[in-house]
Amino acid sequence: MYKSNQRLIILDADGTTIDAFSAITSTFSQHGMALGNEDNFQKRHNLFKYMGGFKEFPRNFKKQISHRKKLIATLTDVYRDEAQLYPGIADLIQRLIRAPDVIVGIVTRNITNQPLDTLSRLFLRHDIDVNQLNFLQHIPLNQNKILTFKKLRDHYGVNPALSYICGDEHKDYDAAIASGMHPFIVSYGFEDHHRLTDKFDVPEELIARSPAELCARIRHTLQL
Repeated sequence: MYKSNQRLIILDADGTTIDAFSAITSTFSQHGMALGNEDNFQKRHNLFKYMGGFKEFPRNFKKQISHRKKLIATLTDVYRDEAQLYPGIADLIQRLIRAPDVIVGIVTRNITNQPLDTLSRLFLRHDIDVNQLNFLQHIPLNQNKILTFKKLRDHYGVNPALSYICGDEHKDYDAAIASGMHPFIVSYGFEDHHRLTDKFDVPEELIARSPAELCARIRHTLQL
């Protein structure tokens, strides 16, 4: 029925492996904008996530309308030259790449210019050559993640029970379940623990509160 007994793990980029909040904060600062603190950022509805609080909203809204291209250009430079992976993530990815029975890749909705090239440069600064991954795939904002996850799993012929998805939003959890795959969810990215559990009913047992906890869970699950 399946091509092999290999395991598949799909890593989300922003907020799961990459400290996107710091990169966005740096970008906003260069344009005289403010994002607010990370706790409030995590609690905001996606529609308002990049608008800041009440104090920052008017300036942020105006500049996001009139200076969008400049903002994205700056964000691109920040990602390529400054943005960081969360602690321990680079070592985890390198270990996953070396594992002979693990298929590992990264998916992203990153909105920088030429996002795959942008992420390639970011990961290379952390001694990760994305060409050694099995895949690096950009998912457009208007495209359903479920379809992408299923296509990747089917392409490699992996048993759904041996397939895993890592993400930092309730939508990642929903997409993993709908794809028949096991979710690893983190609460240090775009949504906090309270929002994930109380608002969207993500089981607490599936949530890692820190990058170190995520790395430990993955290593244990895949017996690395």
